[in-house]
Amino acid sequence: MIADSALTRAFWKNPAVADCPVYDMHGHMAEMGGIYFPRAEQPDMLRSMDHAGVRLLCFSSHEALFDPLHGNDVTLAAVKKHPDRFRGYMVMNGNYMETVRADLARFDGLNGSFVGLKFLSSYHGVAMDDPRYDEAWEFAASRKLLVLCHTWGHSDLNGPKQVRAVVERFPQVRLLMGHSCYGQWEEAARLATDFPHVYCELTAVLECRGAIELFVARGLTKRILFGTDLPWFSPMHGIGCVLSAEISDEDRHNILHRNAEELLEPFLKKPE
Repeated sequence: MIADSALTRAFWKNPAVADCPVYDMHGHMAEMGGIYFPRAEQPDMLRSMDHAGVRLLCFSSHEALFDPLHGNDVTLAAVKKHPDRFRGYMVMNGNYMETVRADLARFDGLNGSFVGLKFLSSYHGVAMDDPRYDEAWEFAASRKLLVLCHTWGHSDLNGPKQVRAVVERFPQVRLLMGHSCYGQWEEAARLATDFPHVYCELTAVLECRGAIELFVARGLTKRILFGTDLPWFSPMHGIGCVLSAEISDEDRHNILHRNAEELLEPFLKKPE
């Protein structure tokens, strides 16, 4: 049941709540083989975002996840088309380090189109803490970038152990634990408690009753970020999960926009 509070009543009346713009910190874009998405292309994704009151989506295109040579250009083109609504994560694939180096070499010249990097270790088969990635982590640390990592409970590639190994070495990075080490909520909360530069991101977590409340109860209200994997999941559903959680409106404001606004502020000049 959706909680009865001033903020939830405002969303119930009009999804675009003026003082609570939604920032989705984990998205993708376009079709993906073998999966049906009703709104996968950029115009339709904008419709979904407008319907739900999502001001900005930070994403990596599906192309970038699987085509290391051209994929980040697909993301870049989409950001340039709608710079007021999208920012990108530059995907790092440790199997193709020459491409990684070439992408990093052009990062600074892209005028804020990318807010940081993305690691997808379980897809690429290269652990987050693999030495091959050291130069990418060092690059992100030197610029205090955001880094979104797919993390999953009980994984030997991107589980809590690998997250801890990385964040101990690179405290300048703002690390977003995509899926919050799914299923190992206490371990994710402990990481965010131990390291002030680590954030719990809610994609897929939203389906699990009690996880948001656990993070808030551990004192992490300012270290939780909203995300949906759009177009995989509906932002309307995700926002409803936050509104339904047994937390305060202050917590909801932090999760839906305040924490993201603070993180993104250095990067939100308009790309040229």
